[in-house]
Amino acid sequence: MPIEPRARRDFLGLAFDPLDTDAALRWLDSVEPGHCFVYVVTPNVDHLVRLDTLGRADPLGAALWQAYERATLVLCDSRILARLARWCGVTLPLAPGSDLTARLLDEVARDGDRIALIGGDAPLLAALEQRYPLLRFVQHLPPMGLIRDEAALDAAAAFGRDSAARFLLIAVGSPQQEVVAARIAALGGARGAALCIGASLDFITGRQRRAPVLVQRLGLEWAHRLGSQPRRLWRRYLVEGPRIFRMAARWRRERQGAVPR
Repeated sequence: MPIEPRARRDFLGLAFDPLDTDAALRWLDSVEPGHCFVYVVTPNVDHLVRLDTLGRADPLGAALWQAYERATLVLCDSRILARLARWCGVTLPLAPGSDLTARLLDEVARDGDRIALIGGDAPLLAALEQRYPLLRFVQHLPPMGLIRDEAALDAAAAFGRDSAARFLLIAVGSPQQEVVAARIAALGGARGAALCIGASLDFITGRQRRAPVLVQRLGLEWAHRLGSQPRRLWRRYLVEGPRIFRMAARWRRERQGAVPR
């Protein structure tokens, strides 16, 4: 499947593909088993704040920027991000990673497709096999602290390269999953399409509950998640997340200042 050039749209220094969920699924549907390796990232507010905080001088920051910039598809996961982009004069279609993953398994994956999974645990795999009995799942379970374990990162990348799957779901959270996807691409010889999906499979199997659709449309899914897991997520949403508004305001000023008068 040739990758057709698209007019990417820059926001906060990252180039996004202007595809919504339906368009991204049509693109993924054209990926056949044995296709040369491609990978998809779905940045949200947390991701953009992390990229800005680390910068390019930090080794992890440099690796992350490279992982996002080399991704085959960069899709906007966040309604808040899309609204801030619109305020800055940039239209970013929305393609939430959780919706993309669910519809990929429900609508795009075909009977007998091999689906590789990096992350989760044995009960998650069992739940997926029960829900999708006609798909063939294989799983790699990396250790905790993956981002700081070079040997474990190499092992995860080697599994992805050798999995021979049509779709590879990398579910180890950000920034680990983007680093793993980039490493698989760098190894060479991999096939199929990888998606960096975070907690999407937990929503699909009912281990976590997504916010009601109305709450999602209002851009308040973050509040629902915070209420569900306050001890784990309070810092992300109440301390680090609000930085995105300053980032957008700065980017808008710089962009306006660059326009000739």
